[in-house]
Amino acid sequence: MCFKIVVVGTSLGGLSALQKILGNLPANFPTAIAIVQHRHKESDATLKALLQTYTSLPIQEVEDKDEIIPGRVYLAPPDYHLLVEPGYFALSIDQPVSYARPSIDVLFESAADTYGGSVIGLILTGANQDGTQGLKKIKARGGITIVQEPSTAESPIMPAAAMADLAVDWILQLPEISDLLVNICYSTGN
Repeated sequence: MCFKIVVVGTSLGGLSALQKILGNLPANFPTAIAIVQHRHKESDATLKALLQTYTSLPIQEVEDKDEIIPGRVYLAPPDYHLLVEPGYFALSIDQPVSYARPSIDVLFESAADTYGGSVIGLILTGANQDGTQGLKKIKARGGITIVQEPSTAESPIMPAAAMADLAVDWILQLPEISDLLVNICYSTGN
C-alpha cells in the first residue's frame, strides 16, 4: 500500500516533540506530512521557522488550495481548520471543534474521508482530547494509527485519551516514531 499522507496532531509540548520527529526524518522522506499544532490565533511564522531549523524537509504554512506534494511538511495556519481534499488542502473558519481551531479531528477525519487506508495518523503530547475521533476514523478506514507513549509526553492527556478510546496500532516513544514512519513509507512503494 502506498501512503498518501501522514497527519499529525499535537498541543501542549508539541514543539519539542515535532522537532525530534522531523529532525530524524531523511531529506528524501517520500510522503506528505500535515500537522495541526494547537496555538494562539495571533501566532506568527515562528513555529515554521523553529521547525525548519531541525529538518531539511521543506515546511510551509498551508494556504487554501495548496497542492499536497510528497516529501513536504504542511502546518495548519493559526485560527483555520486544515482539511484534506483529493490532491490539495482546504482551509475553513468553521466553529472550533474540541475547543480548537485548527482542530486535529477535522484534519484527521478529512484525510480519512479522502484517502481511506492510505493515511497514517499520529497523536503526540497534548492537554485535551482533540484527535481521538479523527484517529478512530482513520483506523475505521484502514489507515495506520500511532500514539506517543503517554509516559514520555510532556502532557499525556491527548495520547492517553486516544488509547482509551481505540486500539491503536503503535504506542511509541518519540525516537521510535520517526523510524517507524521511515520503515512504513519506504517499504510500501511511496
